[in-house]
Amino acid sequence: METTSRFFSGFTPNDLWFLAEAAGRTLWISILSIGFGTVLGVFFGWALSVTKTAGTLTIAPILDIFRSVPLIIQLVLFFNFAPMIGLRLSPFDAGVIILTIYTAALVSNVARAGIEAVGMPMRRSARSLGMSYWQDMRYVVWPIGLRAVFPSWIGVALGVMKDSALVSVLGYVELLKASQILITRTQDTLLILAIAGAFYFALSYPISLYASKLEERWSQ
Repeated sequence: METTSRFFSGFTPNDLWFLAEAAGRTLWISILSIGFGTVLGVFFGWALSVTKTAGTLTIAPILDIFRSVPLIIQLVLFFNFAPMIGLRLSPFDAGVIILTIYTAALVSNVARAGIEAVGMPMRRSARSLGMSYWQDMRYVVWPIGLRAVFPSWIGVALGVMKDSALVSVLGYVELLKASQILITRTQDTLLILAIAGAFYFALSYPISLYASKLEERWSQ
């Protein structure tokens, strides 16, 4: 009984609030990165689908670099290189920039697949009805393509949310960094990691649940 009391004595309600605030910072950096990255990724995906060979030779190799190089290396290199070119960035700013580009690189393939999932006969039919190129994209390609690749985008979003933990190497106190700080102070490793895992679940599960309900509604 005494051993159990000593084991849990270091963790206080203030520590729980500290983890909750860190979870909020994780959510915030994820929302910004996924939001901006999705917009950029859709643009790059559209550019790749339109330019074909030119895009494959120019845009694709750059995006492949961000997809291939481990995210932690990208974060460290950018955070240390930025001051050399006069950019004074906080860990949060650097994390958002790299996570946004990383997300865009992943979403570009998803967006390209969505656009190419709409067959040319359907697109020619839309144009034969008098639709302009952009009307065809808005009313035909995007609605159909979105449904085709929405599960893949959800996977990217959830992955980026978890990968945001790597921003902790820059000193940004998100959920993982806060957990490490508390573990060092309290030595309550299992308890703190269990609570951190519960917070990650609380952040991710609503997205998965909403995505499942939306897919179910689309299939009706």
